[in-house]
Amino acid sequence: MNNVLMRKVVVTGTYRPLAVTQTVISGVIACRPENAGIVYFKGDDGSDVPWDPGEWNEFVGVNLQDFLVKGTPGDVVTVKGGTW
Repeated sequence: MNNVLMRKVVVTGTYRPLAVTQTVISGVIACRPENAGIVYFKGDDGSDVPWDPGEWNEFVGVNLQDFLVKGTPGDVVTVKGGTW
């Protein structure tokens, strides 16, 4: 069964996951162009990976719970995709 997933995640100053439970999707993760600053994703080696406002990337079969983000409080990361 395929499900559409659209999500808005408000960034805080500390790392938090894009999903609190296992949520495997294929789709696009994006930083809104209107964001005030860089959003940092926690890299697989623990480093901060910067995403500029307006930056987006497409992923296939990823668990949103594994994506940790932080940055300027109030900035937004969007997720659009589904379980196909």
